[in-house]
Order: sequence, then C-alpha cells, then structure tokens
Amino acid sequence: MIKITQLKIPVAVFKEHARSFRFSEEENRVVKETICKKFRLLETDITECFILRKSVDARKRETASYVYTAVIAVKNEKALLKKDRKHQMELYEPARYSSPAIMGEQTLSHRPVIVGTGPAGLFCGLFLARQGFRPILFERGYEVQERLKAVESYWNGKTALDERCNVQFGEGGAGTFSDGKLNTAIKDPSGRIRKVLETFVEYGAPEEILYEKNPHIGTDYLTGVVKAMRQDLICHGGEVHFNSKVTDLDIKDNQIRGVEINHETWYPCEVAVFAIGHSARDTFSMLLQHGIPMQQKAFAVGVRIQHPQEMIDQRQWGEAAPFLPAANYKLTYQCKAGGDKPDTKHPRGVYSFCMCPGGYVVNASSEKERLVVNGMSNYLRDSGNANSALIVTVTPEDFGSGDVLAGMHFQQHLEEKAYQCAGGAIPVQLWGDFLEDRCSTELGSVTPAMKGKWEFANVRAILPDTVNASLMEAMPYFDQIIPGFARADALISGVESRTSSPVRILRDEKMESAIRGIYPCGEGAGYAGGITSAAVDGIKIYEQIIKTWKGSL
Repeated sequence: MIKITQLKIPVAVFKEHARSFRFSEEENRVVKETICKKFRLLETDITECFILRKSVDARKRETASYVYTAVIAVKNEKALLKKDRKHQMELYEPARYSSPAIMGEQTLSHRPVIVGTGPAGLFCGLFLARQGFRPILFERGYEVQERLKAVESYWNGKTALDERCNVQFGEGGAGTFSDGKLNTAIKDPSGRIRKVLETFVEYGAPEEILYEKNPHIGTDYLTGVVKAMRQDLICHGGEVHFNSKVTDLDIKDNQIRGVEINHETWYPCEVAVFAIGHSARDTFSMLLQHGIPMQQKAFAVGVRIQHPQEMIDQRQWGEAAPFLPAANYKLTYQCKAGGDKPDTKHPRGVYSFCMCPGGYVVNASSEKERLVVNGMSNYLRDSGNANSALIVTVTPEDFGSGDVLAGMHFQQHLEEKAYQCAGGAIPVQLWGDFLEDRCSTELGSVTPAMKGKWEFANVRAILPDTVNASLMEAMPYFDQIIPGFARADALISGVESRTSSPVRILRDEKMESAIRGIYPCGEGAGYAGGITSAAVDGIKIYEQIIKTWKGSL
C-alpha cells in the first residue's frame, strides 16, 4: 500500500456536506478523484482507498483547504512511486491491533465481574465476551435510553435529581453526555487507539472519526452506539445488570472472592474489574475501607465559559467559516497561582478542557445539594454557542489534609457552595462581573445555551482565591490568542470540578491491585482522561486477564 500526504482540497468543494452526518462518504469519493487526477490514474487502477488523517489549513482564509493523508492500494506500486515528484508518497504498512492469544493457565471457577459500563468497562467486557469469557457487568444506573429520559426530565425540572442515574452514572458513563469527544494525548503504537475508533464505527459511529484531527460522535449518536455494543456483548454470552451497585466485597487470603449488589445479592468471582468512573465516591470509600491501596491525585477545577460560536468560527476560520464545521480551540497558560512570585515547584496551569463547539453547558450533578457543570454537544454542534471548561490545576497541597479522599472532599465542598450560590440552579455570571466580584443582573449579547435551570450568581465566590487569581491572570493571554475571548459579556458558570478522578487506585505491572483479582481500570481509577484513553485502558485490562486465565467453566 502507498501513503500519500499533503492532498489539499478547497473547503468550498464540500460546502453542502461540511456539517452533515456521513460526510465521509463524499470525502472518500472526492479524495479518490483527486488522487486519480493528480497522478493520472484510472479509478480501476485503485483497488483500495481510505483516508488516514485530515486537518484544516486556514492560514490563507480565502483559500482554506482540507489537507488529507490517504492510503491506496494499486496494482503496480513501483510505477506509481516513480510519478512522485514532490515526495508525497511512501510505502505504508498499517499498524493493526492484534489481540494476544489466551495464554492463561488458571481456570476461572466463576465468570469475571466488571463494575461500570463506561468506555473502560464496556470495552473490557466486549473484548472478554468475544473470547468466550462471558463477563457479568454491573451498572448502578439505567440502560442508556432510560437514562436519557431521566436526565432530560431532571434538566426540564419535572423530577428531582436521581442519584442512581444522571449525567455521571448510567450506561455509557459520563462521556455519554460530553458529545463523545475521542481525541486523546496518549501514545499507543500497538494500535489500540485505532481499534477503539474502528469498534465505535462498527457499532454505528460516523466513519470520519477514524481520521479527523478532533474526532467526535455526538451525544445524540453515541447513545445508539453504546446500546449496540451492549447488545453484541450479550450476544457473545455476557450479561449486563442495571440498577446494580456494588456495595461490598468478599476478600479472603488477599484475594477477591465475591461482590455484593445493592446490599442484597452476592456474586462469587475471582476477577473483578473496577471501571467505576471519576464520580463513584461511595465506591471509593468502600474500597478504601477494604484496604484497597490508593493515593491522592492532582486534578483541576474551574468554570465553564460560553461565547457565540460564530465568534469562535470567525477567529479560527476567517472567510472560510461558512464552509467549515464549528471551530474548536485549545488554550494553555502557566501562571503565578495568585501569588507575588512564580511557584516554580508547583506552577499552576490554566487550560481549556472538554471544549464543546456548538454545545451546551449542562447540570451534571450526581449528589443532592451539590452542583457540578459539564459541557456537551450533539453531532451537528448547532446550539449557537461554544463552551469549554477553563480549569486550574490543584494538587494534594491544596486539599488541606493527608486523607486519601481529601481531594474528593475538596470537590464536594466546592459543589456544595455552587449549589447554595444559586439555590440549586446553575450559577451564571458575566466575565466582566466576575472580575468585579459581583453578581450579574442582566445578560449581554451572549444568550445561555444550557441544559437545566440557571440563575445569576457570583460564581467567583465558589472558587478558592488562588484559582480565581489564576483564571484572571490567564484570560488576557487567551484574549490575545482569540480576540474577544475575554469579552465582558462572556458567560461564566460553575463549578467544573469533575475533570478527573481525585484518587489513583494503585495497581502493579500486571494491572492488579495488591488484593489479587481486583483490576482498577479507566478514569475513575486514575489511569485515563477521556473516552478513548479509558477504552484503551479497558482493552489493556482485558489483555492482562486473558494472559492469566483460561476462562470460566
């Protein structure tokens, strides 16, 4: 096969397709036509063609282009390579994920248990099921369609918060309500990342996630993908139990022997994967009581900021904006952490996180009288507003205690203040009023795009002074990168406190806890930061299990 780079196609060519589902079908056709024209090939000369990567070159706004890297298979590779005058071609061997063989020598007496059906638990369970291990998955929340109904009902004020099932808990995990962003900073030459994306496509995700620079599925489509994965897991012999929270453990001789569900039913097991997510605070406490080793971990807290998506599009895309999808951004800044002198030992970073083009700020609470916000987008990203978290790193030094769960308590304290700040609604403040430390009384030209009731409040009063000072120091710099970012009527809401797990559940080189048979997994265990990295971690746990065990009787 041959890889071809720097294939530039004007964005205007796709003006009718840029924001539509299954854009990839049109892209593949045009990319293939472009290759044929550029290198004087007939379509019949190409036996296979697919897009490997795609980005946008908008440096010259009036001639903005998509830039593709494509892979083709042809009958005579040597002849084609001779046509390459600009060094755009090279031989290509795709990195294919190869599942290790089942090498375990021990036979499971009971089926493996997986706690949680977020991306980590779901991928681990699906891959185990495909190998005949017949895993049993326990999810404290509802199946995804019922979960959607419960969350929408809460957002619309028809029902109270359901602590069993909400934006944090339920089939698909917290990522289900974050627009299905699949970008990740992890490196994985084994092909696991590609396998995760291919698996999502297999179950209904748009094909372009395989090559987009910032791939996303969209909350509206991700729910169907998650359901299809669960149904196939069951077809391969697995089970999924909803409304089923693990409430206790049976541990003997330093080995897991079983899990208790809902304080009622015991399931014996020798293998239990804990893919519990970053918000399973009661489970953190239960695991700690059983002596499962864990430690404090740094994370980040802050606010959500909203701007008109049109402003972000114009700043990022210029004249090409009408022909391009809603624009993304990523901002970072290192500051003094609110002090007179830079903290060189623990410098505070301020950065955008979970950016949602054309998205909504949502009430993502999971505990009564505590409020947390998150961002989400549907596939088309057409709400009219851009939002992202603006967060500041906090470390164990900020938590004020050596308690392993001090970071969790730090989060809870902020969320209690956020709840009280606006009487249980999402607290909202204009950036100009945030600077003046006063409650807002009216909107500017930015209209809130939110899921859940909101009220004006003093968001600045929620956060520690060091976090507020860091945000205020960073914003002028961000305004230089994206003019208008620090506009006085930009909307601030809070609190964004669930950026990652406040603990790390320790595991060894075999991915096991010191308590044998317990496998801490994914974001809640402190080993991932988003859908893709969590799914990859689930695959890694699957690989370790099949290296140790043969399967269940």
